[in-house]
Amino acid sequence: MGNREMEELIPLVNRLQDAFSALGQSCLLELPQIAVVGGQSAGKSSVLENFVGRDFLPRGSGIVTRRPLVLQLVTSKAEYAEFLHCKGKKFTDFDEVRHEIEAETDRVTGMNKGISSIPINLRVYSPHVLNLTLIDLPGITKVPVGDQPPDIEYQIREMIMQFITRENCLILAVTPANTDLANSDALKLAKEVDPQGLRTIGVITKLDLMDEGTDARDVLENKLLPLRRGYVGVVNRSQKDIDGKKDIKAAMLAERKFFLSHPAYRHIADRMGTPHLQKVLNQQLTNHIRDTLPNFRNKLQGQLLSIEHEVEAHKNFKPEDPTRKTKALLQMVQQFAVDFEKRIEGSGDQVDTLELSGGAKINRIFHERFPFEIVKMEFNEKELRREISYAIKNIHGIRTGLFTPDMAFEAIVKKQIVKLKGPSLKSVDLVIQELINTVKKCTKKLANFPRLCEETERIVANHIREREGKTKDQVLLLIDIQVSYINTNHEDFIGFANAQQRSSQVHKKNTIGNQVIRKGWLTISNIGIMKGGSKGYWFVLTAESLSWYKDDENTW
Repeated sequence: MGNREMEELIPLVNRLQDAFSALGQSCLLELPQIAVVGGQSAGKSSVLENFVGRDFLPRGSGIVTRRPLVLQLVTSKAEYAEFLHCKGKKFTDFDEVRHEIEAETDRVTGMNKGISSIPINLRVYSPHVLNLTLIDLPGITKVPVGDQPPDIEYQIREMIMQFITRENCLILAVTPANTDLANSDALKLAKEVDPQGLRTIGVITKLDLMDEGTDARDVLENKLLPLRRGYVGVVNRSQKDIDGKKDIKAAMLAERKFFLSHPAYRHIADRMGTPHLQKVLNQQLTNHIRDTLPNFRNKLQGQLLSIEHEVEAHKNFKPEDPTRKTKALLQMVQQFAVDFEKRIEGSGDQVDTLELSGGAKINRIFHERFPFEIVKMEFNEKELRREISYAIKNIHGIRTGLFTPDMAFEAIVKKQIVKLKGPSLKSVDLVIQELINTVKKCTKKLANFPRLCEETERIVANHIREREGKTKDQVLLLIDIQVSYINTNHEDFIGFANAQQRSSQVHKKNTIGNQVIRKGWLTISNIGIMKGGSKGYWFVLTAESLSWYKDDENTW
């Protein structure tokens, strides 16, 4: 690839960036780019302004950058700026550029210092810049100010992570030299997503503000916290210089003089300063685009083929034809109904091998979860015996009875039957939730029609909720029916005669011997009371007991 073609790579990506921004999405493609990350007052804005040679970024206390700024620098004979949201308008006064950034930020985020991940696209044409694209992200903050939400730190962190987690994104980590590098917020975030330091470029600012007798030589020589792409030191204008309208060109000359005269940086002065940083970023971004271009092109072609297939499927569709609209709508609703039925009945063409869902999960609720909830109910035999005793005595009153009165029996039994209401209603809730989850899975095919998808989910979910109330009423009615009449003539009821019969059967069974359900080897490990680690036992599970043996001895 020739030099001319290499120079065209960054403008090409810029055009793609504008096209995707105009569509309001990234088309699932990650564009090669450089994200500028740093804490508040780390000097990010000054670095970007030095690149352009103009004051054009908002300044002030607190969070100034509240939306990502996609800054595209383009080499040109004329000097002006353009915003993507103000097509056709050229800004030659860079004070107006600053006001437009502030106004566009407030338009989306409001006046309360809130933040938004919707980017502002700014393109600057100038003879003083190299082709370069950077994304200026909000500064990392710890404490909310004004009307900012309490989780502002988390919001900013999440926004930064959206950009720097992409493999196609280079990270420009800006850190002031007058703070401990080990505590750098920018380098800490960069290390989380780029632990090997392959995508991170370090920028050390405020070298002129370090304490006397200290320097950042080890950092700039890439010895202290090494990065694959190294560090570049810069000296920005101080707040006093900015307030005094010090010219950026004069500040660049002062920066050059600082590195040439400082004994710790004199030997690396040619690799320090804003002009060198701009060249490094231009070269790094160009090489990065070149390296990622083949994979990017493959993804783009794959997505193009997918869109062409989708267009082919709808080529005969006429939006203005109401009959076609109705037919298409009916087909999609019918397909939704078929998919829902298949998921419940278990005859779907797509089988989920990762988890239970649909009808299978509902089956599990009925046959495993419901019995488990019943078994899990608290049952205190001592308390039950006491209640039985009190019930019998209260019904006999002053008399001493010989037999258990029916009223006492019914009072105790009804109290136990009522306890079934909790597990029954909980099972209904679980089934309802699974039905709604199934509806959401079936509506994924309607994702291309958000309004239809939303309305389908709402209508079906409302219908399920309506049936939920009636189902719960029916379940409670069934339990109330059982409570209202205890049928002691039922074949499953253990009366006096059946109790005698069962007692004799149990006695006969005990004389014959316990029935063995299962036997085999059992390995028990990680139990503190057992010295020596895991041990193997021969276990025998019978109808009445569990025993295990070792060395022909009954251990349990």
